[in-house]
Amino acid sequence: MFHPRRTLRALLLPLAAGLSLTALPAQTATAASTLTNGGFETGGSGAATPAGWSEYGDTAASYTESGGRDGGHRLSHWSSSAYKVETYQYLSGLTNGDHRLTAWVRSGGGQNAAHLALKNCGGAEQRTDLPVSDSGWIRIVVPVRVTNNQCTISVTSDANAGNWINVDDLTFTPGTSGLTIKGADISSLPKSEDRGGVYRTASGTAGDGVALLGSAGMNYARLKVWVDPADGYNNKARVLALAKRVKAQGMKLLVDFHYSDTWADPGKQTKPAAWSGHSYSRLKTDVYQHTYDVLSALKAQDTTADMVQVGNEINGGMLWNEGSTNNWNQLAGLLNSGYDAVKAVSPSTVAALHLAEGGDLDGTRWWFDNAVSHGVRFDAVGLSYYGYWHGTLHDFQTTLDDAAARYGKPVFLAETAYPFRLDSEDGHENIIDLDGELVPGYPASTTGQTRWMNDVASIVEAVPNGRGLGVFYWEATWTARTGNGWDPADPASGNGWENQALFGYDDRALPATAWFRHR
Repeated sequence: MFHPRRTLRALLLPLAAGLSLTALPAQTATAASTLTNGGFETGGSGAATPAGWSEYGDTAASYTESGGRDGGHRLSHWSSSAYKVETYQYLSGLTNGDHRLTAWVRSGGGQNAAHLALKNCGGAEQRTDLPVSDSGWIRIVVPVRVTNNQCTISVTSDANAGNWINVDDLTFTPGTSGLTIKGADISSLPKSEDRGGVYRTASGTAGDGVALLGSAGMNYARLKVWVDPADGYNNKARVLALAKRVKAQGMKLLVDFHYSDTWADPGKQTKPAAWSGHSYSRLKTDVYQHTYDVLSALKAQDTTADMVQVGNEINGGMLWNEGSTNNWNQLAGLLNSGYDAVKAVSPSTVAALHLAEGGDLDGTRWWFDNAVSHGVRFDAVGLSYYGYWHGTLHDFQTTLDDAAARYGKPVFLAETAYPFRLDSEDGHENIIDLDGELVPGYPASTTGQTRWMNDVASIVEAVPNGRGLGVFYWEATWTARTGNGWDPADPASGNGWENQALFGYDDRALPATAWFRHR
């Protein structure tokens, strides 16, 4: 096969240091209308230039080897010294319209850049970075709109000595992708503001926290509801007020019912004090009336909820003990009471069920299999996934994909976050404050936080059949303010989360807010 780049290499290499690897001209000599050798099987191990592909830059760092995801071989980028290399394939004769590149990838991390790209397709280049995953394969997608009947598929590494990536099983087909939801939980905002909290642009201009996030691209807000909290925040009245601000910014609204006076999660699902001692039958009525009351009030002020969580991280059920997973018949009744109330107010509102431990495939299957067998009604599946607690990115993708396929429902990442530093601003110990607690490949830095958000967004985007709805960042606005602590009954309880907010210790919006611009 004729390689004009090989012929010109001696002339080009002295210039390469000053060139972007994206600047290569179209490779017309090897053009085809379908992707060739996307599984890197042709030629077997040790192919310096995989059949159908071309290379540019430090070409010795790009080669095939054994150990494919599905089949015998894979593409690898690696060198014992720093390198920049691109493995690419030029397609022509394409039908114009939306196309999508899908690939399975692994990466040891540490590169200046490692991404898949679609370029020279008639519009702006589209890229997806490779998540850091040194064992399990992860599927990522890159969508593009072809307008000139051609496109270049590119695998690029700008890497330090010893950095590596594996790529396999690429397909280029009609289709598109992206995220409907690019959201954040901002439940902490009103109390923070009342305690003197200030929110600024990246350049330092003070502004409204909701508006600042909206201008960054956030399009969905998640607000929790407690029944009768000790501090008077996150209750019906506060949610109504904040919902007006959310909708005024053109955002959609997710209402997260905890069915408690305080935090409900896998470790505690405590009934509200007002419901204590109620029979199971009465609790079903309580769930319906509370859900209907909040949602109908939202609708009455023209801020109808677009999505509702019936319970928060209900791995063990809710309203213990009556609604424990030890009694699925009763739990199902409570959940369906909530569902019925959601639909009574607004049939188009999405009713979601939300579990923690988003990397736990077996646990998620067990829970939703029981829910389905007991007739629980729901429209979507939400999972919390924190990489420092809930398994690897591969585990998360496996669980999310399985839930979407097994239950035929859209799925979303209901909660995630990542630290941009480890030290505390308020002197209260942070939840994540040690290097050893971090996810390998994702430092506690503004860069690490940004990479984390882009990479989990890419995993949700890649859920098959368009069932990945999007992502909510958890408590983007919970900056350190005296009196806005964890315990609503204890103003001195402190905040263990300010190093995972999306505003820095100088109150400025952090670079990670760029993730809201994800496709």
